[in-house]
Amino acid sequence: MANNRAAKSGFAAEAQRKINSKYSEELAQECLEWVKQIVEEDFSTSGEMDNFYEVFKNGTRLCRLANKLKPGSVKKINESQMAFKCMENINAFLDVARTLGVPAQETFQTVDLWERQNLNSVVICLQSLGRKVSAGNYGLPGIGPKEADKNVRQFTDEQLRAGQGVISLQYGSNKGATQSGINFGNTRHM
Repeated sequence: MANNRAAKSGFAAEAQRKINSKYSEELAQECLEWVKQIVEEDFSTSGEMDNFYEVFKNGTRLCRLANKLKPGSVKKINESQMAFKCMENINAFLDVARTLGVPAQETFQTVDLWERQNLNSVVICLQSLGRKVSAGNYGLPGIGPKEADKNVRQFTDEQLRAGQGVISLQYGSNKGATQSGINFGNTRHM
């Protein structure tokens, strides 16, 4: 857990402050309220980092959320507070999130939650999962904006050939100016 690590200093502390500055209490609160509504449990929905971490740190609520969204997806939820058992819960949730369509770039690493390294990435994952739920046929409420629909376009060969004949203004037609041979001041002697 986070209290087992030495305090960060120097560049590491600066990097951690930058990561923590991206955390949004409003989005975290929205995620907590959504999870509370889905899993039908009573817990604090304050978006503060400490509360968000305490609600999800052992992964049991995340596993219950996964089982509500996709029944039977997490076979065994570990109630033990041992580190590796809690991290197994978090990994089980992440596996279900990926199968429900959350893109890899919107998931988080287990240590982001367990060691409280990047709670913002946990919020992003829950927001993405909420969008997938609202877009899918789960019969459950989702969160966040509606996911965009695909707008696939089909062009004929004739339309594609017509586009090849157009001369773009990005082809260096800037009154004959080029970047070839530009040097400022004296040349470098080797």
